[in-house]
Amino acid sequence: MQKESKILEFKEIISKTYLKTVCAFANYGDGTIIFGIKDNGEVIGINNPNEACLQIENQINDSIKPRVDYTLRINNDNCIYLYVQQGLNTPYRFNGKAYKRNDTSTIEVDEIEEKRLILSGMNLSFEEINCNDENLEFKFLEKRLKEDLEINELNIDILKSLSLYNVKTGYNNAAKLLSDVNNFSGLDIVIFGDNINLIKKRYNLECNSILKQYYDALDIYKNEYIIEKIEYGFRKKVELIPFEAYREAVANAIVHRVWDQRINTKIEMHPDKIIVSSPGGLLSGMSKEEYLKGSYSYLRNPIIANVFRRLNIIEAFATGIKRINESYSNSLTKPIFDVGNSSITITLPLVNEFNLTSNESKVLNSMKNNYSYSRSEIENNSELSKDTLIRTLNSLINKGLIYKSGQAKSTYYTKK
Repeated sequence: MQKESKILEFKEIISKTYLKTVCAFANYGDGTIIFGIKDNGEVIGINNPNEACLQIENQINDSIKPRVDYTLRINNDNCIYLYVQQGLNTPYRFNGKAYKRNDTSTIEVDEIEEKRLILSGMNLSFEEINCNDENLEFKFLEKRLKEDLEINELNIDILKSLSLYNVKTGYNNAAKLLSDVNNFSGLDIVIFGDNINLIKKRYNLECNSILKQYYDALDIYKNEYIIEKIEYGFRKKVELIPFEAYREAVANAIVHRVWDQRINTKIEMHPDKIIVSSPGGLLSGMSKEEYLKGSYSYLRNPIIANVFRRLNIIEAFATGIKRINESYSNSLTKPIFDVGNSSITITLPLVNEFNLTSNESKVLNSMKNNYSYSRSEIENNSELSKDTLIRTLNSLINKGLIYKSGQAKSTYYTKK
């Protein structure tokens, strides 16, 4: 029997409390309510289910505004299945209040969430709203556009093409975020010593262009995590933490965060790791699995993302997470992604490099990430003998580069 979840709720009887959950599903994502099941999963059914369906239909139509898209079905065990579709005309309200799902419970949204629902219902995002400020300056943005795109000057026509200015409404919030002076939060960077009680330096980058904040954050990294090392009589620069991983993490934090809250993006720099935490969880419709795989790109701030893309800071497609992972491909330590309801945190550890043998390289190159292989499949792909392959697989398991699941004939190997 299924368990209650964010998209599934059980109701033993028909009471109007379920209407809150109908609102939550209509506001944030498809969901199902099953009537005639106790919280523990015991099926008891509903008396007179046809009459009960009519009751549910009348309650939804009379109590929730605007109208919700849903279907009803009576199962053989007399349970009633109510399927609710996510709507476009948010917010959907019951008794004047909007709701959302919080794991297996339904709660009222706060003021900020309701404003976001209103914007979503208008097919608008926060960055598109007029900022009511016609005295913005863009010296830093102009500098970057001149250097990277070789424009002569930043004029109104270019601002229009970047969707930062509209003749009728003027500058939007995206423009203000990219302007030289603004009142938005930004990056709060703290450099710690050997423990969190020892703060060596602190940089509060806010109230200026988010583009400048990005480049300032890169400079701070270079001073802390790039060292010079002498090998074989030659001096070379070494990245203690992959620069590409850090750059992607900071760019993602700026581009994909929520900007309608006065909360800074936090960057904690420790001797053994960097932690980047940005406000705003995943967008509705995107799962944690999709985020971690980098399969799709759901843009919270498409205007800002477009500017960063044109400046070659980010890619047009969802490659950020993949790039972070790839930068640790030769490291025993791996990045950690913590995806919460209200924030996303990326931890970048120090690189712990290892040297691969030629056979280990053959095996890894023969395997795709997140695919499971039997030993015989790897043997065919790598063209190694059985005994050599077994030794090589065990070595890669010890190095944490692949993991083994199952046993006997059902044993499979997966590349991390």
